[in-house]
Formats: sequence, structure tokens, C-alpha cells
Amino acid sequence: MYVKFTPNLYVLRYTKGKLTAEGKGLSFFYLDRMTSAQAVPVSNIDADLIFEETTADFQKVTVQGQLTYRLTDYKKAASAVDFTINLRTKQFEGNPVAKLSKRIINIAEVAVRSMVGGMTLTDALAAGEDFAAGVLERLRSEAEIAGLGAEIVGFSVVKVAANPETARALEAATREEILKQSDDALYERRNASIEQERRVKENELSTEISVQEKKKKIKETEIQTRRMVLEREAEMERIRIESEADRERIRLESEIELEKKRRELADLRLENAKKEADAESYRIGAVMEAYGRIGSDVLVALAQLNMEPEKMIAQAFEKLAANSGNIGTLNITPDLLESLTGNKGA
Repeated sequence: MYVKFTPNLYVLRYTKGKLTAEGKGLSFFYLDRMTSAQAVPVSNIDADLIFEETTADFQKVTVQGQLTYRLTDYKKAASAVDFTINLRTKQFEGNPVAKLSKRIINIAEVAVRSMVGGMTLTDALAAGEDFAAGVLERLRSEAEIAGLGAEIVGFSVVKVAANPETARALEAATREEILKQSDDALYERRNASIEQERRVKENELSTEISVQEKKKKIKETEIQTRRMVLEREAEMERIRIESEADRERIRLESEIELEKKRRELADLRLENAKKEADAESYRIGAVMEAYGRIGSDVLVALAQLNMEPEKMIAQAFEKLAANSGNIGTLNITPDLLESLTGNKGA
């Protein structure tokens, strides 16, 4: 007869009680009376578990979880549990997977009991990844599991629950705690609101004080600036007055000096005029003295040398008039009259 197994089974073939072949997914011809086989699962195996344990404060808790393992040493597993399979129906003659899982679960229960026994109820109910990791570490170090040819792949805690009475008591206590926390939170919120209001008022007061201080500083700065401006203006006014006084003093000194120069000039002019008058008087005296020594006819002749014709004619008429008693007839020609009046007529 012929049989073929799937690759998820590691098959151990026995002929007349001796191991003649082994491997994953074997297929072979066999004689029913002489051949037998064991089929060990290769895939991971999941096992659900639920334990009732006691915490360190003597409270009952229920631990619900899941264990995952796989068989790595198929011969050890086959020697620990009977994995004999019917070659015709390909069905196990017993339930070897359940038996093996039960053994491993019992070992896991011991590890869980040890972990829970060292925890309080509150800690146990809050158990999570750290708790599962602790159990997994213990299981992987168990020699008994290795002796079964198995290896623990994973362990997870689905739930840790207290018994109903304890749960109700915890709920009541938790409810009271929640109410207390709610009251505390309300109280804290009120205090926070009061504190916030106080801080706001303090900030407002600080702001007002800061504003007043700034206004005071601004006022002081304005006063100081105004004082500096007034001092500057006073200094400039003083400098201006001093400058005007200096200018006036310089002007007066200049005018005094000028007036002094004028007086000196006037005195000099007067002195010069006196000198000129004395010189002129001396000249005239000298001339008159010289004229006194010269005859009148000579003086008349000298005077006529540079005399204009009109004046000479006028002088001639004057002499004629003086001697009119000695003149019988005087004829004046038109040409002479025209020459005497021509310039005026022109």
C-alpha cells in the first residue's frame, strides 16, 4: 500500500519495530502488518490556559492566557508522547497533541503561580507585558519542557480578573477613589482658578506698577530734559549777552578810537589850515609889498596880459567914462557892438 504525508508532519517510519526512515512529508509503500509510523507536528501549536491563583495578600485571581510552542526534537517528542498514526486513515490513534499541551500547561501553571504569589491583588490585576515576559523567561529555562522536545515560542496574558465579590469590593473602592479623585480634581480646579485669578491680579498690579514706574521715569526724563533745555537756553542767553556786551564794548572802543582819530585828524587839519593861512598871509603880504614898489600903470599892464577881451573893452569904457569931460564925440560901430553882445545873442 502507498501513503503520502503533508510537509507539516515529521514522519518516523518503523519496519518490524526498527526506524527505517524519517523526514518531513514522507511518502512510501508499506505492508500493513510490518509497517508503523509516528507523525510529529512541525508547525507551532497554540494552547489556551486559565488558572485560578492566590496573590500575596491572599486574594483569588483568574489568569487567562495563551501559550505557543513548537516541537524541535521530534524523536524526544515521539518518545515522550505516542504520536502513532493510522497509515490508512492518517488519524492519530490517541490525542498526542492534547496530552503534550497538557503537560506543558501544567508546567506553565507552576510558573504563573510563582509569579502571582509574589504580587498583591492590585499588582496582579494590573499585570501586563512584564508579567507575561517573566512567565515566558521561566518557561524557556524549564528543563522538563526541553525534555519533551518542545520549545516555548510565546506566552501572552489575555486577562487577570478577581472573583466577583472581590471585584465588586474593588469596584466600590475604585468608585470611591474615583469620586475622591473627582472631588480632589474639583478642589484643585477651584484652587487653580483662585490661584490663576490671584496671579492675574498680581500680573495686573505688577503691570500697573510697571506702567506707573515707566510714567514716572518718563516724567523724570521729561523734567530732566526740560531742565537741560532751560540750562542750555540760559547758557546760550548768557553767551549771547556776553557776546553782545563784547560787541558793544568793541563797538564803543572802536567809536572812541575813531572819534579820537577824528579829533586828531581835525587838529591836524586845523593846524594845517593855520599853517596854510599863515603861508597864504605871508605870500599875500609879500606880493602886496612887491606891488607897493611897482607903479600903478605897470600893475594895470600886468593885469591886462591875461585879461579876456570883453573885460579889457569893459575896462576901456570905464576909463572913457572917467575922462568923458575930455571926449567930444564917441562912435561905436555895429561890428563892435555885435562883438560885445555876440556871445549873449548866440
